[in-house]
Amino acid sequence: MSAAPFRAACVTLCSGREPTTNIEAASDHVRDAARDGASFVCTPENTLLMEAGGKHLFAAVTSEDDTLAVRDLAALAGDLGIWLSVGSLAIKVSEDKVANRSFLMGPDGRIHARYDKIHMFDVSLPNGESYLESKNYQPGSEAVLAETGFGKVGLTVCYDLRFPGLYRTLAQAGAQYLTVPSAFTQVTGEAHWHVLLRARAIETGAFVFAAAQSGTHENGRKTYGHSLIIDPWGEVLADGGLETGFVCADIDPAKVEEARSRIPSLQHDRDFTLRHASEDAPLSAQ
Repeated sequence: MSAAPFRAACVTLCSGREPTTNIEAASDHVRDAARDGASFVCTPENTLLMEAGGKHLFAAVTSEDDTLAVRDLAALAGDLGIWLSVGSLAIKVSEDKVANRSFLMGPDGRIHARYDKIHMFDVSLPNGESYLESKNYQPGSEAVLAETGFGKVGLTVCYDLRFPGLYRTLAQAGAQYLTVPSAFTQVTGEAHWHVLLRARAIETGAFVFAAAQSGTHENGRKTYGHSLIIDPWGEVLADGGLETGFVCADIDPAKVEEARSRIPSLQHDRDFTLRHASEDAPLSAQ
């Protein structure tokens, strides 16, 4: 039996280099979304700060126990009585490495799940932009599925979006909702953001909640925006465009079972091997 319908929201931010300012902005939008009736609210990747690396990053980050935003956002979820997916906070895990860590906070004010981004964005773009996330960030190694009051949520972050096997694994393990908090570049966002997110929803028969960064950030990076909420049939229910703030959509959990019964592809995996055509025997001479 499906859970009761609920309202979900995705927050759009333009995070800068000052963690306190960023968390205040995120918290304000979360409160506004809750006032609008959202019981599940998502913030984007880099909610704490937008900084690729170097001295600015390591001067701003601390261990999880010492990161005040973790405590404050968990308390906020408790005060509002909502589920809060904090897209990611930069958490210091060693002297030279940071985790890009997503949190799921519950209406009881506790942390219910943590997920460290698995796939590192090490990319050189045609316009000259270059990103080497693995230089400063330590990749995670575990997929994470969390139970909530409205069903199971699979946690992912940004560049994970390009690895469909992760989403299939989460869906086959029972995920009805997938979070994809992101800071997509303007170039890759314009080319691939909508189509990739719709594809992940369609392939898994799950709702996708993708809160996004948007605009030109203090460090010069430009992000695409367009926070999206997508249903299991691939329909975009809400698009946040370029402005900071939030968007909401009403979620009917029964749509997951409906989509998966119409196209039950999650049940149709088959083992196969790869054979190179060059290994074929040549035709015999006639």
